[in-house]
Amino acid sequence: MLNLNNFNFKNLVKKLTPREVRKSDFAFLLLLRLIVLFVIAIFFLIIYYLYSNSKPIWDTMGFKFLLSQDWSPNRESYGALPFIYGTLMSSLLALMFAVPVSIGTAVFITELAPKKLQTPLSFLVEMLAAIPSVVYGLWGIFVLAPIIRDYIQPSLTKAFGFLPFFQGPPFGIGMFSAGIILSIMILPTITTVIREVFTSIPQITREAALTLGATRWEMIWLSVIKTATPGIVSAVILGLGRAMGETMAVTMIIGNRPDISWSLFTPAATMASVVANEYPEASSDNHLAALTAIGLSLFLVALVVNLIARLIIRNYKSKKFIG
Repeated sequence: MLNLNNFNFKNLVKKLTPREVRKSDFAFLLLLRLIVLFVIAIFFLIIYYLYSNSKPIWDTMGFKFLLSQDWSPNRESYGALPFIYGTLMSSLLALMFAVPVSIGTAVFITELAPKKLQTPLSFLVEMLAAIPSVVYGLWGIFVLAPIIRDYIQPSLTKAFGFLPFFQGPPFGIGMFSAGIILSIMILPTITTVIREVFTSIPQITREAALTLGATRWEMIWLSVIKTATPGIVSAVILGLGRAMGETMAVTMIIGNRPDISWSLFTPAATMASVVANEYPEASSDNHLAALTAIGLSLFLVALVVNLIARLIIRNYKSKKFIG
């Protein structure tokens, strides 16, 4: 019989974990901590750079800078509200167009498409993300804008012209066009994430729903879409972040006019587009500070949106657990 009283566990641990191995583990852990600290340092350095370079405009105008609608560098008058409005409105339009298509595409690829078509369809969707932004902008100017000007806008104005959203002259470029371009650009991001979430759902969940008498649509709705709601929300937030930060394509198609209008067909501007347009030619210190303050505002808006998304996901998970 084995006598455990004289058994030395410390010697066994030393034999199993040599000193050299423990040193390498410590070095690896230290390296990972340094990497995390480096990422955090980059985050705060970006905030510090943006705030320090935009400090003159904050000292001069304060929060009035975010609420003012007047943007006229020639008169040294700066207000970021039109660009905040343009960023949020174009991004929300993009989500309205892209989210239903993305969910439908992910459902078709994972649940309805034959196995031979799943890989080619996924590849084609992901290829949309590889198209450069400037190509989307050129396509928007020469293809999408004439179609909206000659066909889509007249039809919408004729049907819903009593609403202020569908009024205005037919320019072809504007908020509506920017929303469509952004929706195409964020579609592969949202679709790919949702497809991965759907794929991770166990097959037994689908089979259980069908066994209990659910139709195929009810199975997809209850066992796939509702189960994957947190993942869908995360995918939507990723798409929203991409839409809010998009620059080149939006700059080429939105019209770049610092104005707030109810009409979706009038030219507008976003925070990213005004920085791209005016930063290289900004001459005065206040103009540079104002553009940097817009960059800081865009950074903070994106941060707040991501925090809200995390709260929504956490709240959903807690309710689901309690239920």
